[in-house]
This record gives sequence, C-alpha cells and structure tokens, in this order.
Amino acid sequence: MSTIRGEGPIPERLAHDAYETDEEESHIEVHQEEARRTGAGKLFVQVCPAHVYSEEPDGTISVEYAACLECGTCLAVAPPGTLTWHYPRGGMGVVFREG
Repeated sequence: MSTIRGEGPIPERLAHDAYETDEEESHIEVHQEEARRTGAGKLFVQVCPAHVYSEEPDGTISVEYAACLECGTCLAVAPPGTLTWHYPRGGMGVVFREG
C-alpha cells in the first residue's frame, strides 16, 4: 500500500478531504487526438496521484475531474496542445482537511 512519509495509506488520508464538485464545468480537458499522438494520455494515467485519468479500451482518456487534487502534476508533464487545465471556479474543487 502507498504511504506518505510513513504515515497512513494515501486513500485513508484523502478520505478526510472534501470536494465541492462543479457539475456545470470541468476544469480539465484532454485533447484526445494530440494525447494519442504524443502518448501523453498514458503519461497522465501514470503520474496523477488522485487517479483522475483512466484509459478506455478504445484509447481515449477519461477524466474524473471531481477527484482532482489540483496539484498540477498533469499540467507539468503535458506536452503542448494535449491538455487544457485551470483551477476550478471559486468555491469549487478540493478542500484539504489533513496535511
């Protein structure tokens, strides 16, 4: 199981956080064709600590934006043109309760 600095498992720690889901607007958009061309989709799946990204059988990348920790890791590794990412609208997104 994954741990942070020897403390409890990550899922247990993340369970303390609250999420205000913006039902009207995702703050993440994967540009599927460019992500396929560059292989970035698989990279997003690998690097996201919250497992926001998943690869579908047809190769498209699904985004569960409501679980996003807003860490920006995906944005940091995204090749140009593969991802549109911004912080959620005011009052929305993750509310950290621990750490």
